[in-house]
Amino acid sequence: MLAGASAALIAATAPATANPNAINPIPVLNGTNGLPQLHGATRAVFQVTGMASPNGTQNYNMLGTDLGIMWDNGQGEMLTAFGDTAGVGFPNLLAGSMWAWRSNVLVRSHTRDPRQGIFFDSVVRDVFGQARDLIPSPKIPLLEISRIPTAGISVGGVQYMSLMSVKTWDTPGEWTTNYSGLAASADNGETWADLAFTRRPNEGANRNFQMNAFLKDGGWVYVYGTASGRDNAAYVSRVREPDIQNLAAYEYWDGGGWKRGDVNAARPIMHGVGELSVMWNDHLGQFVSLTTDPFNSVVMRTSSSPAGPWSEPRVLIDNRELPTAYAPSIFPYQTGSDLYFLTTLHNQYNVVLMRTRL
Repeated sequence: MLAGASAALIAATAPATANPNAINPIPVLNGTNGLPQLHGATRAVFQVTGMASPNGTQNYNMLGTDLGIMWDNGQGEMLTAFGDTAGVGFPNLLAGSMWAWRSNVLVRSHTRDPRQGIFFDSVVRDVFGQARDLIPSPKIPLLEISRIPTAGISVGGVQYMSLMSVKTWDTPGEWTTNYSGLAASADNGETWADLAFTRRPNEGANRNFQMNAFLKDGGWVYVYGTASGRDNAAYVSRVREPDIQNLAAYEYWDGGGWKRGDVNAARPIMHGVGELSVMWNDHLGQFVSLTTDPFNSVVMRTSSSPAGPWSEPRVLIDNRELPTAYAPSIFPYQTGSDLYFLTTLHNQYNVVLMRTRL
């Protein structure tokens, strides 16, 4: 819900205007607009990508990008995967783009204290020095227009990403996937193997796990899922860490307990969810989730259990103040009474670090 909003105002508020379907918005694609000045619970504190960023992402042909999914690699280094990444070069005219773009790129950082920003140490590059596609896609509409990361995690010294294969971009806030699936890296994200046997086709109950968030707790990996697009129900499964590649070993929350190997048993744990991020928070002593709500406000929920019940949403960024924010992703290290997260600003198609007081 929107904090302090009347029912009439809520009814009149336009739904999500942040639209990743327009992969390469023109003319603003360089992150030079400056940080938004917010006056609610959250402040914008650092330009993470774009030409105005101290990271100088244009030096590896990242003029515009989105998402910014962060996780610890198991050795104290943070890996961050970005989604559709635009730069100069041969245009993807078949897909209707005047820009050259990649679908999934990765940077590394040793930033543990984000108060002054998040600074990148290295980037996975191609032979030309630009940030390269980790898992390439043909960029052909109706076949696969993009392969986009939605979650990342380190398990047993191996890095995993969950990626969705996008078939078509539909109306704003909606898209159709072919499937979701895991990719794995044994060399700290430098090279990746597409694990085709982990794919979940966009059909039946597997359609509810096309976009994911990862959480590790007590030897389990919790895998949250939604259908492709925004304003959907969220579900949760879990698997023992060594079995992360074995879909038959996953258990699904049916509202009262866990059922092994039956994706049809999964019942919703949240409603009105967009891209999702979940993490334990020491300060609150609760699990925290971030997403956007049906009005495209960034909202936080809390729970004492990975499966819920989850609290009513608390608005961190009201869409009336920043209507083009989407895909909030929680900084993976504890930061006391402040919560730091990345979010994409579609009007400049770049990623900004946000801070809110818990």
